[in-house]
Amino acid sequence: MLNVSGLSKIQGGEVLYADMTFQINAGEKVGLVGPNGAGKTSLIRIITTITKADAGVVLFRGEPLNSSHPAHIGYMPEERGLYKGMKVGEQIVYLARLKGLSKKDGNTQLDYWLEKFDIPTWRDKKIEELSKGMQQKVQFITTIIHRPKLLILDEPFSGLDPINANLIRDEIDELHKNGTTILFSTHRMEQVEQICQNIVLINKGKNVLDGTVEDVKSQFKENRFKVNFKGSLPANITEHVTILTQDETSIDVQLRDAAHANNFLKYLLAHGTTITAFNETLPTLNEIFIKIVSNTSNE
Repeated sequence: MLNVSGLSKIQGGEVLYADMTFQINAGEKVGLVGPNGAGKTSLIRIITTITKADAGVVLFRGEPLNSSHPAHIGYMPEERGLYKGMKVGEQIVYLARLKGLSKKDGNTQLDYWLEKFDIPTWRDKKIEELSKGMQQKVQFITTIIHRPKLLILDEPFSGLDPINANLIRDEIDELHKNGTTILFSTHRMEQVEQICQNIVLINKGKNVLDGTVEDVKSQFKENRFKVNFKGSLPANITEHVTILTQDETSIDVQLRDAAHANNFLKYLLAHGTTITAFNETLPTLNEIFIKIVSNTSNE
């Protein structure tokens, strides 16, 4: 769906990117993450043809990026771009027509989405009359009304209450099931874990990590295990593992080598400990983010 190769961009004497390279396959849900100032928004602006790179190539569905491609891309920016004085219905149809829909099709889609979101009475309300969360729902509709092949979402849940956040999340899942590729930019690593299959982490103008969420978490595992038990633990347990946390029924430990996990389990059983659960604990994406960004920022 999207192939970014050797992308470089200098702006105001500052290097925004230096040989940025990554690929997003059709049908994937990809989290684009990075610290503030890493260049996520600038990268999205290049993908959506708002700005151009100084060097490198961006391929959209195998073709060099050109002015015809935004009609197949939906972009919901973090800074919302609705016209405050326009009515909701007029706003949605206007932006639908900019994406290539006829006035008739735009109105058909307007009716569909207002009914689906249970907001038909909003049609004649002005944008400025709506709360931030209500505007967010309208912005989402304008982003996906033309059924884009690639959907780019920049902090889409900002300002939404849990009920409406779940509503938008369900629609994202439905679009994905119907073939839409999702590029999801956020600072919330727990949302990436919940929503995305893959991750691209950028820092200081470079792609410093990418892959499936599962593979990335496995890559950074630290031989940590959580043991749930009944009874008592061996008195000399600290000779075998490092204890991270402990309470009356569970213990988090770090082994010197993951290959010793079975031996540690046998050791506990041999000393009369009743084990109710024994699971490896993988690092969270938030922990990996902090580790990688801290390391690359110090280079």
